[in-house]
Amino acid sequence: MSLRELVILGTASQAPTRSRNQNGYLLRWDADGLLFDPGEGTQRQMLFAGVTASHITRVCITHFHGDHCLGLPGVLQRMSLDQVGHTVEACYPAEGQEYFARLRHAAVFREVTNLREHPVDGEGPVAETPEFLLETRRLSHTAPAIGYRLTEPGGRRMLPGKLAALGIAGPDVGRLLHEGSLAVGGRVVTLEQVSEPRPGQRFAFVMDTRLCDGAFALADRADMLVCESTFANADAALAREYGHLTAGQAGRIAAEAGARLLVLTHFSQRYDPSDSQRLAGEAAAAFAGEVVLARDLDRIEVPPRL
Repeated sequence: MSLRELVILGTASQAPTRSRNQNGYLLRWDADGLLFDPGEGTQRQMLFAGVTASHITRVCITHFHGDHCLGLPGVLQRMSLDQVGHTVEACYPAEGQEYFARLRHAAVFREVTNLREHPVDGEGPVAETPEFLLETRRLSHTAPAIGYRLTEPGGRRMLPGKLAALGIAGPDVGRLLHEGSLAVGGRVVTLEQVSEPRPGQRFAFVMDTRLCDGAFALADRADMLVCESTFANADAALAREYGHLTAGQAGRIAAEAGARLLVLTHFSQRYDPSDSQRLAGEAAAAFAGEVVLARDLDRIEVPPRL
C-alpha cells in the first residue's frame, strides 16, 4: 500500500518558539522521502516524529536563510552515521552553492553517504522517476529562492459498466490497458471507449515569497499546497517588505490556482498559538477549500485522487 503524507518537523519562521521548531517538512511519497528546508533542530524533531535518516531520498532547499537550512549539517552527518546506503539527491538554488558547501562540511565527520548535488539554475524539471516529476519555479524573496512541485504521471480509470457491456473481463482488462486496444466479438475496442483520464496527484511547496507568478504556477491544481503564511493580513506591508505572504494571500494563491488542501505554516514569532484560528480564518476567507494549520509533529495525508 502506498504511503503519501507530509510529516511536519517545524513550523516557525525566523526564530523558534516554545511551541514551534524552525522549519522542516518530510514528504513521504511511496518509497521516496523528500526533506524540505531543514531548519535548526530538524534532526531532533525527526526522532520525535519517528522519522529516520534512511527515509530521506531527496533534500530540497528553497533558499539559504538560516531557518530553512541550518539543520542540514546535522541531517547529513546523521545519514553517514546511520550508513544510509542509497543515493541522496540534494536540490537548491545555484546561487547558494557556496552556502551548501559550507553547510555540508560544517564540522569534521566521516562522510559515507552518496550525496549528489543538483544546483538549480533557472526553473523547470529537476528530477523524473516513474512515480513523479519534480519541478521548480522562481519565487520573489529577499534572497534567491525557488519553490517545488511534485506531479504524479496521469493514468486512466477503467469504467466497469462499459467493460461489462462489451463483455471485457479478467485478463483482457489488463491487456486492453497496456496495449490500448483489444479485439472483442469481431470489433476493436479502444482504451478510450472504456476508460477516462485519471489525473495524477500534485504536491506544491511554496515558502518565503511575495505574491508572484511562480507561486501560482507551483500551486496549479495542487492536491496539497504547503504555503508560508508568515503574517496576518493586518501586517501585509511588513510581509511585502520582507518578502513574505500573509495568510489571506496564501488563501488567494490556493483559490486562484484551484488547489484542494491548503496547509499553512512558517508562522512569525509575533503570533502565539492562540492566534492560529485568526490566521486560518483569514486564509479561509479567500479559499473555499480545506485549510489546515500545520503544527509541529503533525502528519497530514495527501488527499486521495479525485
